Order: sequence, then C-alpha cells, then structure tokens
Amino acid sequence: MTTTDTLSYQKKDFVTSQEVRWCPGCGDYAILTGVQQVFATLGVAKENFVFVSGIGCSSRFPYYVDTYGFHGIHGRAAAIATGVKCANPELDVWVATGDGDALSIGGNHMIHAARRNVDMTVLLFNNRIYGLTKGQYSPTSERSKKTISTPFGSLDTPFNPVNLMLGAGATFVARTVDTQLKHLKGVLEAAHAHRGFSLVEILQNCVIFNHGAFEHIAAKQIRDDRQVDLIPGKPMIFGKDLDKGLKLQPTSIEIVSPEEATVWNPAGATGANAYRMSMGDERGLLPVPIGILRSVARPVIDRDIHEQIAGARERLGDGSLTDMFQAGDTWKVG
Repeated sequence: MTTTDTLSYQKKDFVTSQEVRWCPGCGDYAILTGVQQVFATLGVAKENFVFVSGIGCSSRFPYYVDTYGFHGIHGRAAAIATGVKCANPELDVWVATGDGDALSIGGNHMIHAARRNVDMTVLLFNNRIYGLTKGQYSPTSERSKKTISTPFGSLDTPFNPVNLMLGAGATFVARTVDTQLKHLKGVLEAAHAHRGFSLVEILQNCVIFNHGAFEHIAAKQIRDDRQVDLIPGKPMIFGKDLDKGLKLQPTSIEIVSPEEATVWNPAGATGANAYRMSMGDERGLLPVPIGILRSVARPVIDRDIHEQIAGARERLGDGSLTDMFQAGDTWKVG
C-alpha cells in the first residue's frame, strides 16, 4: 500500500450518509469512531481503502465508512479480501467481522488468510455471542453459557481468537477494547503499519444479548488491575499505580515488582511467549493481555504473486489462451 503525508482528511470525510443502525449503547459505535479518526491520519487516499465484511452486526461497517466496500456473505470476508488484495496489492484492505462470522463458518478462510500472510487488517469484534441473529452462543462463548440455542448451557470449549491466529501463523496479532478509544486507535495504527496479515481482536460489548461479557476485564474501576498493555520494548507493568509487573519464567508467569518485569518483545520467531501470555493461568490471577502480542516480518503473498507473474512473463513472454489451449496433444470432436 502507498501512503503519503500530503493528504489532509478529517473524521467527517469518512462518514457516510447512511443511518448507523446498531442498538443504543453498542460497542460498535466506539469502534466506528476510532476507525474513522484513524483513517483520516494514515495518509492513504480514500479511493485506495476497501472495507470488506461478512454477515453480522459488525459487518455493516462498509455502509458506514466512506470508502470502497464489499458486504459479503456469511464467513467469506477473509476470502473476498484476499481476492481484492491479490488483484491489486496497492489497495489498503480492511475486514470487519465478528466472532461468529470469522471463527465459525468463516474459520477456514481466516486461518488460511493468516497462513498466507495476506497484507490486510482484520478487525475481529468479539462479543462472545451471535447478536444479529438474536443471541445464540458463538465459538467464543464461555462454557456453560446459557443462550436460546444452549438453554442448559454450552458444552463447547471456546476459541481464544489470539491463540488461534498465533497458531495459524499470523504475523501481527493484537487485542484492544471497544471503549478504550485511545488504546484502540493506537493498536489500529500499529496494525496498519504492519506489512502482512494483521489481526486485531476487539473485546466488544453487546448490550442486548450479552451485556457485560467483559466487565471483569474492561470495567473502568478495575481495568488497571485486570489488564496489562503489551508495548514493544517496554516492561510488562500494570496496576492503577503501575506498581506490579509480570516476569516470564521457564514454566510460569509470575507477578513481580515493576523493576523485575520482563521487557515485552512481540518479535519472537515462534510466538511462544505471546501464546503463553494469552493463555493466562488456571488461578485467574494474571491480568488479561491487550496491546501487541506478535509482530514479525515475513513475505506477503499478494506481492509474491505479482513478482512471480512478472518473472514468468520475463522468461516466457506474455503468452495467450489460444496458444495454451492448442499446446500439446489436441484433437477435433466431429
């Protein structure tokens, strides 16, 4: 993608004439505001942005951001976005998807987009529920969750989206929270700056069907003690008074003094430390990591495809369909 500092936009330049139709109090409003504000600062021409979505409340995004957009079918956003980016690597491709859309019917497309390292930014709105279809349990719903489709409680073990994307080889993995706008915008900017597949899990509240799903993490009065912001090159410190730290031990993660805290490095080749951090602990004493869990460099497939085609043309010429169809053994059907 091509960026320039000469473009001057404001948030209003990315606001459409469409009525925004989410439930009052939905976390999607904050995410939309953050995206529009960030887009205005990236130095990317409006006509080079593309927002792709599948099905779900989050997937209304293409209607509300004044860029090119594609509202796809259920679970297919990553596949469509892959096609868009591979057809034109100069486009700035973003995906808006939910935990159901991305990790259930769309799970296969999502892991392969990560594996291939397609240069796009995926915003995964995780509210642990199917909101648009009225409250069924989703792949991230906690075990024993009672919903209209699991009246006696879910027996499924939920996905951890961060772990799943790390396992699929995503080169950039981050987590943020819908209502923490400053943090959200910083993570979006970092995801955009990354060259390759970027996954941003956004902990998002559904006020109607799963209200308070992340209150134990995101409630303002406790979040300083329940979250640790993973900042590259900075020690892992948390707490209202920044008086606690985390230290990576060979077989555990320990709460220590700030002076003893491990300096966070998201560039580890295996992503093993990011996986450990995102797993937490059985006691539930460790804070939940937000921020940048992984950021590594790897070739991106959309550029590689075009370089491969250019190399083949240089060696073999342009060729033609007629020559290809008539090559080798041919026969006529009378």
